[in-house]
Amino acid sequence: MKRNVHVKMMQQMNKKKGNENKNTVKKSRFLITVNVLGSAGPLRFLVNEDDLVAAVIDVALKSYAREGRLPVLGLDPNKFLLYCANAGSDALSPWEKIGSQGGRNFVLCKKQVHPQMTEARSAMITHKASGWKAWLNKSLSFKI
Repeated sequence: MKRNVHVKMMQQMNKKKGNENKNTVKKSRFLITVNVLGSAGPLRFLVNEDDLVAAVIDVALKSYAREGRLPVLGLDPNKFLLYCANAGSDALSPWEKIGSQGGRNFVLCKKQVHPQMTEARSAMITHKASGWKAWLNKSLSFKI
């Protein structure tokens, strides 16, 4: 009798698990290739199609660092852009889903940082410019 109760309990548990599996939606996963500019070879890893581009950049940077690749890039995903290798030239939005592109090959690039021109910097540049100009004029003007 005890055995029958145990078997019935196991059957009920299996039915519940079967119902849970039917109710859950399987997320689609796929393998992507990320080429990092300046690096020797691509990174390959699995992502969910619902993952955001910012999360993919973060995972790529962490696996790049974990593998000890050169050049050292850092771990800040805000300093990088991800491009779809097959699509146009626009960078992907960090809030876009990686699966929305339909591509599996991507390129990771560092953002171009333009230094801001401050008053001190512009004064230093003009001072240097006047310095070499003054030297040139002084050296070319010979008094005979």
